[in-house]
Amino acid sequence: MSKLKISNFHTHTFLCHHATGRPIDYVKVAKEQGCSELGFSDHCPYPDLKEINWINCRMSVNQVEQYKNDVQEAAENADFKVHFGFECEYDRNYLSWYRDELKGRYGAEYLVFGPHWVVDGNIHPYAPQFNHDKRLLAKYTDQVVEGIGSGLYSILAHPDLFMSGWREWDDEAKACLTAILNAAKDMDLPLEVNGLGIYRGFVETSKGPRLGYPYHEFWEMVASSGARVICDSDAHNPNDVIAHALNSRNFAKKYGIVPIETIFS
Repeated sequence: MSKLKISNFHTHTFLCHHATGRPIDYVKVAKEQGCSELGFSDHCPYPDLKEINWINCRMSVNQVEQYKNDVQEAAENADFKVHFGFECEYDRNYLSWYRDELKGRYGAEYLVFGPHWVVDGNIHPYAPQFNHDKRLLAKYTDQVVEGIGSGLYSILAHPDLFMSGWREWDDEAKACLTAILNAAKDMDLPLEVNGLGIYRGFVETSKGPRLGYPYHEFWEMVASSGARVICDSDAHNPNDVIAHALNSRNFAKKYGIVPIETIFS
C-alpha cells in the first residue's frame, strides 16, 4: 500500500447496517496506510425512518450521539484531522432537518449529497433500478439539481451512480449528467470520483463491459469542464478507507483531473 498521504471524506460505519467497523477502526488503518485528513459521513438518520422505509440502511436518531462520540474517540487517536458529517439524500420536505438538526443541533461539520433514490410520491425508487424509465430519470435529474442548488452540501457523491443500471449512453443519460455537471459547476460543488464503484467492477452493455460507475463519458465531460473534483473511498470496511481513495485518484489521473484534497479551508 502506498505511503502517500491521502484524504478521504466518504466513510461509513457499522451503524448504517451495511458496513463494518467503528470510526476508530478506520483511523487505525488510515494511520498505517497514510492519511492526511479523514471525514466520517455515515448515512444520516431521519425523524420518521419507518415512514420512509430506509430503516435498513442508516442509523436511527437515537444513535446519533453514539456516532458523534465514536468519531470524537477516533479523532483523539488520529495524527491527522478527523471530521464529523453525514451522507444525505435530498428531499425538500427535510430541509430543516438537514440544516437545523444535523448541522445545527448535532453539529455536523459537513454533509455529503448522496443521491441514491428519487422521491416519487410515496415511494423512493433506487436510481440503479430505473430500468430506462425516462420519467423517473427526469424526476431524478430535477431532484439532484435542486439538491445541489440548496447549498446544503460540501460534496456530490457518486453523481453517476444511476449509470450502473442505465446501461447505455443515450440522450437521456447525457442530458441528466450534463444538467448535474452544470449545476455542480455553478455552485462550485465538488463532484466525487467514487472508489467503491471502481471496486464493484463491470457491467455488461451493448458495447461490451464497462464500470457501472464512475462512468467514462461523464468524467470526460467533467475533465473538460473545469469543475472541481474530489476523490473519495466510500469505505464500508476499514481496509478500504485508503485503498479505495487511492483507486479513485488513479481513475481521475487517466482523465488529467487533479482533485482537491480537502473541503475545509
